[in-house]
Amino acid sequence: MIEGIGRKSKESVENFGRFGRFTASSFNAMFKTCFHPKSYPLVFNQMNIIGVKSVPVVMATGAFVGMILAVQAYGQLASMGLEERLGVLINIAVVKELGPVLAAVMLAGRVGGALTAELGTMNVTEQIAAVESVGVSPIRYLVAPRVLACLLLTPLLIVYADLLGILGGFFVSVKQLGINAGAYWNYSAIGVELWDISTGIVKGIFFGGAIALISCYKGFTCREGAKGVGDACTEAFVGCFISILALNYVFAVALSAIYKTFWPLRPLI
Repeated sequence: MIEGIGRKSKESVENFGRFGRFTASSFNAMFKTCFHPKSYPLVFNQMNIIGVKSVPVVMATGAFVGMILAVQAYGQLASMGLEERLGVLINIAVVKELGPVLAAVMLAGRVGGALTAELGTMNVTEQIAAVESVGVSPIRYLVAPRVLACLLLTPLLIVYADLLGILGGFFVSVKQLGINAGAYWNYSAIGVELWDISTGIVKGIFFGGAIALISCYKGFTCREGAKGVGDACTEAFVGCFISILALNYVFAVALSAIYKTFWPLRPLI
């Protein structure tokens, strides 16, 4: 048992080291890609695949999150006579936490799985080795455009999710539950600050980087055969999901401390 634990620990440390080297190589390749205009078409193609084609599912996710929050929270606030404050609860929850996290989870499932399967298949069929054999860096040619696209477009997709979450919550609150529209927006404007929106967007940069790096790494290191590619996709999604939650916790603690340091008094609602 002790030998097994030691072996697993050693493998974990080795994998972490490999991932660290892979991440460093990826950022080095991204830096070079930014100053190499001939690589821009590769980035634009990945931006279309990763970003544009993900807009419908991300917007649907945001809309349903806002609508569900309105339905679930209305009863509690109405029992205290605070139903007009429903917009504050919905909008803060969407722009700070639920919008960024759920949008990132959807991207981990859609984009992360696709990246892992694509690169894993290329690895199994030795296409990555073929790229390297002609003197082209596979990290720069295959990984850097995908990571750059995720870094640039995940914050924008989170903005779409936030917007649809706010509109979805407004629709249910005003049209279905009968809350006054003017009061809904007035209290939301008082309670939601630019800081709240910015924190969600900043999280999106790190979420996008984690999704792209973990997925590409799992694709590059997957085992042989269809089972190896399938296992890599599963491991990539689990790794992305845990990373998103861990990063969200770290940002919640750090950004809360920063806010309390510089803006200790928040306006009362």
